Amino acid sequence: MGLENRLKEYRARLSMNQSELGMRAHVSRQTISLIERGDYSPSVTLAIKLAKIFEVTVEELFIYKEEDYEERDDKE
Repeated sequence: MGLENRLKEYRARLSMNQSELGMRAHVSRQTISLIERGDYSPSVTLAIKLAKIFEVTVEELFIYKEEDYEERDDKE
């Protein structure tokens, strides 16, 4: 996947569990878990909301790995 994140790291810094973060972001614990595992890419709105909770930029919280997509393009 081209989008990695540091959500778990920032959540741990605030001693917050997934349920607490979900409540603050108005999403389920399962959504937070899926994002952390890289199985779900959040909407732009949710990404901004999460970044604001941690007082960081979206770019600090989410890392786009373009080379992942370039490798896939070469194989097709």
